[in-house]
Amino acid sequence: MLIRPAILCLLVFCSFVTSAQDLVKEKSAKRLSGIEKPSRDFFMFQFAYEGWNNKPDSIKTSGFGRSVGLYLCYDWPIAKSNFSFAAGLGVSAANIYFSNQEVSLTDTGVLGAQVRFIPAQNEYKKYKLTTAYLEAPFELRYFGNKENRNRGFKAAIGFKAGTIIGAHTKGKRTVEGTKVSDKTNTRRYMENWRFSGTVRIGWGNLTLYGAYGFNNVFKSGMGPEVTPYSIGLTLTGL
Repeated sequence: MLIRPAILCLLVFCSFVTSAQDLVKEKSAKRLSGIEKPSRDFFMFQFAYEGWNNKPDSIKTSGFGRSVGLYLCYDWPIAKSNFSFAAGLGVSAANIYFSNQEVSLTDTGVLGAQVRFIPAQNEYKKYKLTTAYLEAPFELRYFGNKENRNRGFKAAIGFKAGTIIGAHTKGKRTVEGTKVSDKTNTRRYMENWRFSGTVRIGWGNLTLYGAYGFNNVFKSGMGPEVTPYSIGLTLTGL
């Protein structure tokens, strides 16, 4: 009486083993064919030191100027090579801090509207200029391990084009024990568009990142001819 149940259990077990073997073979075939790719680097998060090149001595920056960026990209592999092309869209923001100095926005009539950097009129604990951009990154990418981009060497060279979506100065101080923030919008004095060259190099999901601006921070005639640059880290994935 026990023979039939034993035979039935044996058949079920054999069927399970066969299905498991087929599944393993199917996954192996996908890996070999390059269909299964754990990462295409659709997501990019960047954190960097932000600075100004060609800054005159009259501008006294201090502290750790910093920028952050968040982008979603679509990646197109180039044939069966280790290269790909990517394009995306995202936002970035940067803070530049000043030491005992503030940004003065004046309209002198003859000279027109200008940005001036003058001694601080108040005892600010922190004083900064913040800019925010809507940006589109474009990259030519190389992957040492094209089957799994979460591992192996990777590098990219590219270009970013952005439009300004916000800018302001903000100073924090204390008045009779009360914390006060002085904030002034400055978007009209900033260049409407920003163009930058970019480069990344690293391993796995983490790369060193650098960007250098092709145009100035302020509009011509409205401020000093300073060029933005950033050096930091990029986290990629998905």
